[in-house]
Amino acid sequence: MFEYMTAQEAAERWQISVRRVQRLCKENRIDGVLNINRVWLIPKDAEKPADARFKSQEKGDVSLENHIDN
Repeated sequence: MFEYMTAQEAAERWQISVRRVQRLCKENRIDGVLNINRVWLIPKDAEKPADARFKSQEKGDVSLENHIDN
């Protein structure tokens, strides 16, 4: 049987706000999410989605300081 957590539990686990978790659910960025009676149910083994505002830093450490114009 599948085990689920609430948006509140996911927010605590992933260290982000409950509202952010709800937006991720609404945007279908979390696999296996269910919405039952306005309650988001997220699989316990779901991974936190990558932040789409930033590119992956696998090719080297890119700091914010390099992107700020003086």
